[in-house]
Amino acid sequence: MSRPQLRRPPLLTRPRRGGSGLALLLLPLLALPLAAGADCPCPEPALCHPIRHRPDFEVFVFDVGQKTWKSYDWSQITTVAVFGKYDSELMCYAHSKGARVVLKGDVSLKDIIDPTFRAFWIAQKLDLAKTQYMDGINIDIEQEVNCSSPEYDALTALVKETTDSFHREIEGSQVTFDVAWSPKNIDRRCYNYTGIADACDFLFVMSYDEQSQVWSECIAAANAPYNQTLAGYNDYIKMGINPKKLVMGVPWYGYDYTCLNLSEDHVCTIPKVPFRGAPCSDAAGRQVPYKMIMKQINSSISGSQWDKDQQAPYYNYKDPAGHFHQVWYDNPQSISLKAAYIQNSGLRGIGMWNANSLDYSGDAVAKQQTEEMWKVLKLKL
Repeated sequence: MSRPQLRRPPLLTRPRRGGSGLALLLLPLLALPLAAGADCPCPEPALCHPIRHRPDFEVFVFDVGQKTWKSYDWSQITTVAVFGKYDSELMCYAHSKGARVVLKGDVSLKDIIDPTFRAFWIAQKLDLAKTQYMDGINIDIEQEVNCSSPEYDALTALVKETTDSFHREIEGSQVTFDVAWSPKNIDRRCYNYTGIADACDFLFVMSYDEQSQVWSECIAAANAPYNQTLAGYNDYIKMGINPKKLVMGVPWYGYDYTCLNLSEDHVCTIPKVPFRGAPCSDAAGRQVPYKMIMKQINSSISGSQWDKDQQAPYYNYKDPAGHFHQVWYDNPQSISLKAAYIQNSGLRGIGMWNANSLDYSGDAVAKQQTEEMWKVLKLKL
């Protein structure tokens, strides 16, 4: 949410990997999908106006394409970050529900050291947002940054300059930045977290992929273990970041690990796949969406199990070749525990990667499972 190709093609591509600066500079603005000032694509012209309302509680949704958005719980959604192909129908519908629709923003960090390039990149994104009647941008940059490098200050400058430009040019617009589950230089990402938080509307905390660096035993573990997740928020808040600047991201996907050995007490030893200095990582597994997990549990050899230490579910299964697998995931039970922390700590809201991961087929069982996952996001009044 940038890792080597080995790591993951996520369920689509997740916030990661900046493009070539040269390619961006050569990209003609004429290539934008709609001509500036084009007629509003919505049935009502008012639906092309930017959303100005600031909700008390944020429900931030990542959409990676297709048309499953038609089945989302729009009674809750406040922001949709479009990480798939732009869909004017989605924009019109979201606006009719009072929800913002924002761009994905990623860029190569080595390019943004140049203030001229930053200005060009921001102008290009702003033009695209205006042309597509969008309400802001979600900046997702997950590249390595050395604490003493020029990229450290350039990244903070990019966020501030993007926020200033969007707020000035699009009334009510929103600029957000995606950060790792902990501020402790996860995946060698040394960012100025307090500076970035001050410079934008809020941070989306990616409280998942928490096994991207495994420093202890190389065993399968929860994608977002409860205590580790909460420790990350406590660290952000101790840094002086206002809880109202933090939105908790939860995973609607899990990891399927092939076990080198599966012990009687369900310990799954995994291959050593190093990542950014750590000897092991979740790259030893593969991402699987919640809808696939729900279909597979019934044919598993263990059924759904609950790990009390990590406060997360998992199950074991054997593949046709006879290999044992362990799948760790999040469900309404594990998410509800973390959602309670949001309320108790006064965080800005909740969101997920990604909303397309559920089964929207309409099948009776799937419908109930999907409704329960959306329901657990609701603020308990």
